[in-house]
Amino acid sequence: MMRQLSLFILLPLLFACAPERDYVPRVVDGDADRGREALARYECGVCHVIPGVADAVGKVGPALDHYSRRSYVAGKFPNEPDMLVRWIVDAPAMAPQTAMPAISMSEQDARDMAAYLYESD
Repeated sequence: MMRQLSLFILLPLLFACAPERDYVPRVVDGDADRGREALARYECGVCHVIPGVADAVGKVGPALDHYSRRSYVAGKFPNEPDMLVRWIVDAPAMAPQTAMPAISMSEQDARDMAAYLYESD
């Protein structure tokens, strides 16, 4: 009886933490088509599986599919467009222990990449 009561109380909380399915983050001034090209140009697929990006079959980093449905960037930062852009440009500045390198790129390239990741679901 106590276990059933616990599930009854916890189940709504679990759904409250799930991101809304109708919400898709939008990157201001980001272009998803240019983002797909930038992800290929910077060879992000060496480490990540990225649907829609040729040869993006890496296994070192996490797969980057369904990104708009995630609650966190790198498991620790809120999944918001500006946060993702910062992560793409200089992940070690945010999490020094990360294996993801800082990548010399323009903020526009990072915005475009983030736009692609959010829109490619």
